[in-house]
Amino acid sequence: MQRPLEPGQYTAARFQAACRHWGVVQSMGRVGCALDNAAAESFNSTLKVEFVRRHHFATRDQAQVKIANWIADFYNARRRHSAADGLSPIEFE
Repeated sequence: MQRPLEPGQYTAARFQAACRHWGVVQSMGRVGCALDNAAAESFNSTLKVEFVRRHHFATRDQAQVKIANWIADFYNARRRHSAADGLSPIEFE
């Protein structure tokens, strides 16, 4: 298992080069800026409220599969998002 990156490592040249290589766009603001994480926090809240708290999972594996399916089949495909002018992410793209 790999160790998590230290905060300064996200700005390291090697990490940035890897992001460019894989087509990943980094979202970085100044240190301590909570707005960087707003989209991820909003997604996590929606996932918990709209799906996780409404279901019971017998195992961690079952939870992973059902959550992945919810994200792929509903959240990304059909759920309307206010940040995308009321469109689903697929419609918005």
